[in-house]
Amino acid sequence: MTNMSIRRLLLAGLLAATPLLAPAQKKPANALGAIKEADIKADLFALADDKYRGREGGTLDELRASVWLAEKMRALGLQPAGDDGTFFQFFNLQRTRLTKASRLSIGAHPLRPNHDALVFAPTTYAVQAPLVYVGTGTAAELAKTDIKGKAVALLFSGQPPADMSFRRYLSQVLRDKSAELLKAGAVAVVFVADDRAQNIYEHWDHTYERGRYGLPGDANVAAVTTAPTLLLPASALSWVQQAGQQFTADLRTESFQYPSVNIVATVPGTDAQLKNEYVLFSTHQDHDGVREAVQGDSIWNGADDNATGCAALLAIMRAYKQQPARRSALFVFHGAEERGLLGSRYYSAKPTVPQKSIVAVLNAEMMGRNTPDSAALLGSIPPHLNSSDLVKTALEANQQGPKFKLDTKWDQASHPEGWYFRSDHLPYARLGIPAVMYTSWLHPDYHTPKDEASRIDYGKLLRMTQWMYLTGWAVANRPTSPAREPGFKLER
Repeated sequence: MTNMSIRRLLLAGLLAATPLLAPAQKKPANALGAIKEADIKADLFALADDKYRGREGGTLDELRASVWLAEKMRALGLQPAGDDGTFFQFFNLQRTRLTKASRLSIGAHPLRPNHDALVFAPTTYAVQAPLVYVGTGTAAELAKTDIKGKAVALLFSGQPPADMSFRRYLSQVLRDKSAELLKAGAVAVVFVADDRAQNIYEHWDHTYERGRYGLPGDANVAAVTTAPTLLLPASALSWVQQAGQQFTADLRTESFQYPSVNIVATVPGTDAQLKNEYVLFSTHQDHDGVREAVQGDSIWNGADDNATGCAALLAIMRAYKQQPARRSALFVFHGAEERGLLGSRYYSAKPTVPQKSIVAVLNAEMMGRNTPDSAALLGSIPPHLNSSDLVKTALEANQQGPKFKLDTKWDQASHPEGWYFRSDHLPYARLGIPAVMYTSWLHPDYHTPKDEASRIDYGKLLRMTQWMYLTGWAVANRPTSPAREPGFKLER
């Protein structure tokens, strides 16, 4: 045997006995196929069913729906990541409202607070003063009347700017005009509804009757003694204008706490180091509960807001369970979002994983309505942009998957709805954690009993879910976490 033959045999033996050097680690194939429209639809119909009575934050209905979601997570094989080895992180919300002993009257007209007159903020306040009527409250009309020490009545008027809901516009006008009149010396402000405001009066008394919510210690639920702002029905105009009437208020408040809950689960990552970092998929499970009946329906089921987000996260869980990523996936269903982002404020401050280990937050909020080919990614333009890196990944995922036409106007600081500030990504963004929100934005059924499961575009919701998953999958498998935007600062 020649020396060359011996060397060939030795080389062959070495190759047989020694494994080849591993190539650079490839990204694992995703499990996009595990996300199915039929699963999303079934989960959404179940959660937005009347049996959960609208899942109002801080009620047994929210807790019952939360238990259903936790059981779905357990059945899918996810690991609990709440407190004490459970899927749950309980927290208290604080509620302040007017007591039933509160009284209002104008002249000979007694007014039941939040039945005959909407009171826009609970306050402990007593006053008796002359009532003066100033028309629509223009500068010229106010110049004719001494309002110091008096209750001021005026007719609401005005039209909202484009892209602003009338209810939001009404609240803004009442807030700003009341502040102006109180600063000028008024002791109370009484608005009378015009035709458009009358619709708000008829269908939103239950909102103001509930009072205000916050986390314990929040300023907005502390006892206050500020002058009240009221809204009367349009029918009151005929007698409110009468001269010589007294306005009398004896308003009292009460405050108490009760529980809400975040639901938290995880799919651990596969990489020995990166599994200690988390991509957080966020949504909220609560809605508005049982309220004023509209066309005979008093259960506000919140199918788009936000059973769509819940169904999307369950679908993404199925994909991660089938194929875990290098980083861990963390799923958080936030409680009491409709009460003021309370669950996300609580979890972001007291997370069940190290706060610094959360590398990105992908938030699902109302993803199943409006035009089939359009959507929005909030947090994608300044001043809301806190990670160009994360946004680039999300835009690439959109091109890889659904190819939505992206509407950026809802993300602009000048947009009158302030949509960026109204969902659960916000508390994380305030902490500097890269965060974006997936949404198909508002529609006429928003916060009405008409937001039903039958009105959802399930094909669009499937594509929104796929887009969110593909973004998270890319983040979860890349070598480095998304870079944070230097100098990030929100406008408010």
